[in-house]
Amino acid sequence: MDKKERRVGTVSRGIRCPIIREGDNLAQIVADSVLEAAEIEGFSLRDRDVISMTESIVARAQGNYASVDNIAADIKAKFGNETVGVIFPILSRNRFSICLKGIARGAKKIVLMLSYPSDEVGNSLATYDLIDEAGINPYSDVLSLERYREVFGVQKLEFTGVDYVQYYSDLIKEQGAEVEIIFANQPKAILDYTDCVLTCDIHTRVRTKRILKAAGAKIVYGLDEILNASVNGSGCNEKYGLLGSNKSTEETIKLFPRECKDLVLDVQKRILDATGKNVEVMVYGDGAFKDPQGKIWELADPVVSPAFTDGLIGTPNELKLKYLADNDFKNLSGQALKDAISESIRKKDGSSLVGNMAAQGTTPRQLTDLIGSLCDLTSGSGDKGTPVVLVQGYFDNYTN
Repeated sequence: MDKKERRVGTVSRGIRCPIIREGDNLAQIVADSVLEAAEIEGFSLRDRDVISMTESIVARAQGNYASVDNIAADIKAKFGNETVGVIFPILSRNRFSICLKGIARGAKKIVLMLSYPSDEVGNSLATYDLIDEAGINPYSDVLSLERYREVFGVQKLEFTGVDYVQYYSDLIKEQGAEVEIIFANQPKAILDYTDCVLTCDIHTRVRTKRILKAAGAKIVYGLDEILNASVNGSGCNEKYGLLGSNKSTEETIKLFPRECKDLVLDVQKRILDATGKNVEVMVYGDGAFKDPQGKIWELADPVVSPAFTDGLIGTPNELKLKYLADNDFKNLSGQALKDAISESIRKKDGSSLVGNMAAQGTTPRQLTDLIGSLCDLTSGSGDKGTPVVLVQGYFDNYTN
């Protein structure tokens, strides 16, 4: 064996950084932190390494915050004194409770329509076993709060112990608004209660708005259209509004980062100037994966990556080694097998491998979704203190 042959493929490193505050030069801090980590830990940067930074530090450096009162003012401006149908929110204290507080503060009455048996990202309000036992059709049946309690009782989320039906009801009342809660999965169901609707789903919002408008709704907005412009000097997000926001304090939220392509290009240039290496850079939020225990799909942000350098556009173009070993080269072994597989990889000319049997099962997802998920798992959401992740060797293959 050639002793100089690399024996390690992809490596993901969490990079420790200072605590980021509004107005900080984030590009400089990120570049310096990666370069210092490389020097202290004894590794070198290479072309096509990926430097990723969490959306949280980007929004924080931008100062992209808003208050409950800002949300309330926008709701009041867009819905007036109408009863507001708030439909399909996710069940999350971090992601939605402060948004709901602002919505309730800006409305006189809310009809809260929750999807069942779970919300959009998998937080459960019921079980299919109980639905089947009760003879309920979740695709068509609309349940009152009384019927929901009769069938399902008190359902607390497994990991948080919160009964979100009660929690959201209390939160709305505390802001001085009336509340009625129903459970349904068809957007049009809300129109039996009010024709003024705020749809809070994330990934299905375009379809939901279309259905509501076609059914005659008078006012239809999505969360992406609340705080999509500054209200009384607040932060905002022109593209996503409240989507992707997180709780900051009991009265403020941190919004999803605003336009930040210049930021990733700045970091890329700083690394090139310092090392001569052409790295890729991206901003990432939630990863796109599902927890098999809690059945929760992680992606509560509107996208995994709101900004990235052009080298991260596209999907992987890979061959499945085990398919080649078990089929095309099943009679080979040892060095001959290695040489044959390496030659197959080298012959890839960059054209699409869609439909090629040797590429089946190679996860044809966007590079930013795959790398962002890896980075989200690496950095975690707690106290690791590594809001920047360096991924090396991601674009390597068996021939490198």
